[in-house]
Amino acid sequence: MSQTRQHAGTRLTLNLWHPNCWAIESTEQVGGGVLGHAVYSSPKTTDTVVNGLFTAYGDTLDHVEELLETIHDSPHAGEVHELQERFGKQTSASAPGNVAREFFVEYKPQDMVCPTLLKYGFVHSAPVRIEDGREYWQVVFAGERSEIESQLDGVRRDAGADVSVSRISASPPADSERKKRGDTLTASQRDAFNLARDRGYYQWPRGVSTRELAAEMDVSKTTFLEHLRKAEAKLLDP
Repeated sequence: MSQTRQHAGTRLTLNLWHPNCWAIESTEQVGGGVLGHAVYSSPKTTDTVVNGLFTAYGDTLDHVEELLETIHDSPHAGEVHELQERFGKQTSASAPGNVAREFFVEYKPQDMVCPTLLKYGFVHSAPVRIEDGREYWQVVFAGERSEIESQLDGVRRDAGADVSVSRISASPPADSERKKRGDTLTASQRDAFNLARDRGYYQWPRGVSTRELAAEMDVSKTTFLEHLRKAEAKLLDP
């Protein structure tokens, strides 16, 4: 008897805020961002503390140093242990920004939103990106698509969270390589590239000048071109 393979699950990108999060509060205060990779317990931890592996990233060395100092000072973060002695161009090829540093941090499990997401059927499928005081979760929901909003209401209620859906798809992304490259852009690089594309910079003839785009972003032409060229290099370099 032949069997029909059943395709289930909806992929979503969640734009999320929740209270008592050291990463949200730190990225809201200073530039740069954080990638969340894994959370685990260790022999040195107790039931009230977990460890997490993260990457701090930014445009410059100063940005990353300032971000790590802010994380260290957060009342919601415990011990912070950096993995590298010195900064390289990038600690991880998949990290956004020009400078990145991996680190471990201890924090309270009750400050995590992941268990609440799992409770309501949202399974984490990629590293969490935290920028500008918001978390961006790529998740898979195994239930019916019509149930998503009611389950998100459960997350909002139980975690005290603000959650919206940035992207939704019934099937896996068609262009994973392009998406991976897009995820390596910093916020400034992403804004510069999207603005240039939306304003017709890549049309022929060009619909806008770099001077006009820089003015719209309220930065100098030199700064705008630096963001744009770095974005182009990451997206287009074969």
